[in-house]
Amino acid sequence: MDIRILRYFLAVAREESISGAAEFLHLTQPTLSRQLMDLEEELGVKLLNRGKKNRRVTLTEEGMLLRRRAEEIVALTDKTLSEFDTSHDVVSGDIYIGGGETNAMRLIARIGKKLQSQYPLIRYHLFSGNADDVAERLDKGLLDFGLFIEPANMERYNYLRLPDTDTWGLLMRKDSPLAGKESIQAVDLENIPLIVSRQSLVHNEFSGWSGSNFNKLNIVATYNLIYNASLMVDEGFGYALCLDRLVFAADNNNFCFRPLEPRLEARSNIVWKKYQVFSKAAEKFLEALQDEL
Repeated sequence: MDIRILRYFLAVAREESISGAAEFLHLTQPTLSRQLMDLEEELGVKLLNRGKKNRRVTLTEEGMLLRRRAEEIVALTDKTLSEFDTSHDVVSGDIYIGGGETNAMRLIARIGKKLQSQYPLIRYHLFSGNADDVAERLDKGLLDFGLFIEPANMERYNYLRLPDTDTWGLLMRKDSPLAGKESIQAVDLENIPLIVSRQSLVHNEFSGWSGSNFNKLNIVATYNLIYNASLMVDEGFGYALCLDRLVFAADNNNFCFRPLEPRLEARSNIVWKKYQVFSKAAEKFLEALQDEL
């Protein structure tokens, strides 16, 4: 399977049109159509539904699977080429960092800012997701570093524990019945609609905190990005269990945040794959991070 053909396929998926993709790729439409048919023949599946009237192209189920895989393959190829396409005398290149939403990301920003003056050709690419999402991309080589919020499984990684801690609590509207409390206890969660993180180990953490089965609570929605969950809170859909300092309640007249009682804190760790071979740029970032800590 040729990486060039995968780029062609992704262009068609993005443009939803063979003619539009051909124009973008500076190819003739018959040439691109032939390449796509050869790809379907190679894989033994139909990848595209070709519309007759409006000529709009949609992906089959097999096509959607290939798009996900092709995006990963192309991203990893580009990352690898970038690591080799650098001068031996100049430190430049790309650093890929994934992380959950936590105030600890400010440390990453401070490290990057310090390196800017000395290595201005380094570029940073951020991916936001929970520990499960980040671990998947780390394992596939799509990320150099991951920022894990505990609880997280770090057996496969080297890591540095960051000094900052976050506190779990409940994000709610100021006119909510629980807004008058200074802190939230387990009994307060029993009869309210909850919006919770999709991170797989978080439910176990809360089950230990509450002393009961967390999944028996009234969970009405899950999230991996708290901003989107906060919009649901703002509309009165439910209460979001989240970390403090992610949604600045003071800047929004509708929000308030109440910590859990007893207090439940989360540490953050910067992780990377064991036996990871770093680019020069990633090496400099790790050195700066170690010096900072």
